Amino acid sequence: MKRLTQFAAASLLLAATCTTAAAQQTATPTAIAPPPPQAAPGLPAARPADVASVEAIVAALYDVISGAAGAPRDWDRMRSLFAPEGRMGTVGMRPDGSYALRSLTPEDYIARNSKAFATTGFFESEVTRTVETFGQIAHVFSTYEARHAKDDAKPFMRGINSIQLIHDGKRWYVLNLIWRAEDAKLQLPERYLRKG
Repeated sequence: MKRLTQFAAASLLLAATCTTAAAQQTATPTAIAPPPPQAAPGLPAARPADVASVEAIVAALYDVISGAAGAPRDWDRMRSLFAPEGRMGTVGMRPDGSYALRSLTPEDYIARNSKAFATTGFFESEVTRTVETFGQIAHVFSTYEARHAKDDAKPFMRGINSIQLIHDGKRWYVLNLIWRAEDAKLQLPERYLRKG
């Protein structure tokens, strides 16, 4: 009986709190901007502009990994783009000719590339993209080019970034990012190079 009474009291307190919150919400002017997106537990807070749209988060992904040799990357900005369970991966050929996915966390990517970025410039840019969305999920098929210097005439690498995104009602997150580079046996078809 005592347990039931405590439950009833807690329920009344919760109802009163919800009523007070609802009244405060009603009284809040609509001109006040919404709060910035909250960070997922254990992740840095994202810049609101980075996660406001599919276009914005894809642009932020390209921007955050690009830079001259030795230029520090804002790894916390990169971390903030991913869902806590977010993953990355690259598809490559094994010596026996079969293909495999090398799966990485964002932390794995940072650890693997920090040393290379200290001595080698890396600028990745988007050529074109195809976007499919349904409610809170989106898939971006993004053609990329990579250069060692921003003004290099030709890229040293091209390929496809396959990006899965989710929206939690407040912001977009990267859930999965898998890339496959072009090679002698697999050239990018024209439809993935056409802009617009």
